[in-house]
Amino acid sequence: MMGMESTDFFSHVPDLSASARAEAWKVQAQLTKPAGSLGRLEELGAWVASVHDIVPPPQIQKPRVVVFAGDHGIAARGVSNFDPIVSIQTFDNIASGGAGVCALARTHGATIRLVDISLDRESDDPHHVRRASGAIDVEDAMSEDELARALNAGIDIANEEIDGGADVLIPGDLGIGNTTIAAALIGSYTRTEPVKVTGRGSGIDDELWKPKVAAVRDAMFRARSLGRDPFKVLAAIGSPDIAAMAAFMAQAAVRRVPVILDGAIVAAAALWGNRLAPGASNYWVAGHRSPEPAHTYALEELGLTPIIEMSMRLGEGSGAVEALPHLRSAVNVFHYMATFESAGVGTALCK
Repeated sequence: MMGMESTDFFSHVPDLSASARAEAWKVQAQLTKPAGSLGRLEELGAWVASVHDIVPPPQIQKPRVVVFAGDHGIAARGVSNFDPIVSIQTFDNIASGGAGVCALARTHGATIRLVDISLDRESDDPHHVRRASGAIDVEDAMSEDELARALNAGIDIANEEIDGGADVLIPGDLGIGNTTIAAALIGSYTRTEPVKVTGRGSGIDDELWKPKVAAVRDAMFRARSLGRDPFKVLAAIGSPDIAAMAAFMAQAAVRRVPVILDGAIVAAAALWGNRLAPGASNYWVAGHRSPEPAHTYALEELGLTPIIEMSMRLGEGSGAVEALPHLRSAVNVFHYMATFESAGVGTALCK
């Protein structure tokens, strides 16, 4: 790695607005409810206000899911219940509107964009970096040039979506073998033993879990001397799709646009994305917690508490989409609830 710097890719991440957060709490104290009675919704509402630096925060009008697709050489190790060809089949299923994330996005008023970052096929997607990533237990995931292209792809996609009006971004993942990469990335970052961060992914049994643990162990061993250098680690044991996703979330923070995180793969990208653009995690909220053990380690490292707990592990951004209505509700409280004064309600009755 020839010494890429975060400043080569990202502008400074602005601070959240402390004054807007304080004003949001002040306004919420005037609404017709006992103090704190809406629980986490009040906290989320204050957070959205601090992101946008305005009270009331703007209503959510155009949430956008962006699914980053890629194949992974590590899948050849037999770490999944599914053959790598399923990545392309799943891509096509999402494109045709038949996937789980499609049903949830339709339910909750979000739209979906698919990007082919590194599926194992010839692609006309302008953001395609390469055909699959290297098998990270024995070789680098990608070259330095490919990493730069993946990061620039994520930045460009974020800018395109934000310039197109997206006011909440939801990154999603797609690709057989990606929970193995996520476990290695999260284990390396948090310095957690491979056996503790390696989960069941697609629902594998013990016989498939064992080589998966071995693959994570060997990948982490390869990255042991790289520390927390995001460029070196992502190139060594990441993948182009996860690198693009990390840059996508980091650029959203630079542009002051909130992001809802999905499961373990997105969380792995988030850990390293926050290294690429320090402070970016302030603009992210955890949508849910998946059963993948690495996900909990990542959330703890990021200091994020999931909005919902529903044991979802589909990926594709589905868990984050299912959390979207709660974020929308937190914002709408400011727009639709009356104050004690406007409703003529005595504050003493609500204490």
